[in-house]
Amino acid sequence: MGKSTLFNCLSSAKAQAANFPFCTIEPNLGVITVPDERLNKLAEIVHPGRIVPATCEIVDIAGLVKGASKGEGLGNKFLGNIRECDAIIHVIRCFDDDNIVREGGAKVDPLEDKSVIDTELQLKDLETIESQLTKQKKTAAAGNKDAKTMVTVLEAYKAELEQGKNARGVTFESKEEQKVAHDLFLLTTKPVLYVANVDEASAKTGNEYSKKVEEIAKEEGAECIDTGVCLCLHPMVLSAIFQKMRY
Repeated sequence: MGKSTLFNCLSSAKAQAANFPFCTIEPNLGVITVPDERLNKLAEIVHPGRIVPATCEIVDIAGLVKGASKGEGLGNKFLGNIRECDAIIHVIRCFDDDNIVREGGAKVDPLEDKSVIDTELQLKDLETIESQLTKQKKTAAAGNKDAKTMVTVLEAYKAELEQGKNARGVTFESKEEQKVAHDLFLLTTKPVLYVANVDEASAKTGNEYSKKVEEIAKEEGAECIDTGVCLCLHPMVLSAIFQKMRY
């Protein structure tokens, strides 16, 4: 809840934002300038004719639902959109509002919402791994060195995912394993920034919901920002997001 509004604030785009499922179907693409105070410092020294900051493409896709990994709610299409990105900004609802009903009429539960997304991404990664593992094991048994490396990587990821954990928690020592891992383009290896979408009154200090998200993000070694989407036009919010997304 709030991701399309956040996208509009960051990119000055005109993506539709509404309170119903699949308001966003086709992904919205925006190009935004990356704030970097170092550019201003350098400009003071060298006095360039102009300053050209780096830019970043940001993509707004629809929210995932339970069963997305099996194609529910156009899930396969949306998961494909995520696979093409380098990192994920995961916007999680952390506010009460009787006019904005959660699916099924349930009460606000940011950890359950996060769990749904995590599970669907993990299941899709397991599907990717299992589709390759049997074939690679046969090739490895025939003595193929590259296949043996692939099997080592796939099995390490499979063990992590089967515990309900994201693949980004797995690390590899050798360059060969690291290359194989990178080329798999698993969804849960991507860096993630959690944005706790709080109400305006909680934008500075957070609330009980956002604190739960912060705690679980810390456990994962991920970053979390509290922000009310109505305040996202403030340049400090934009700057904070990109500082935390550097990886």
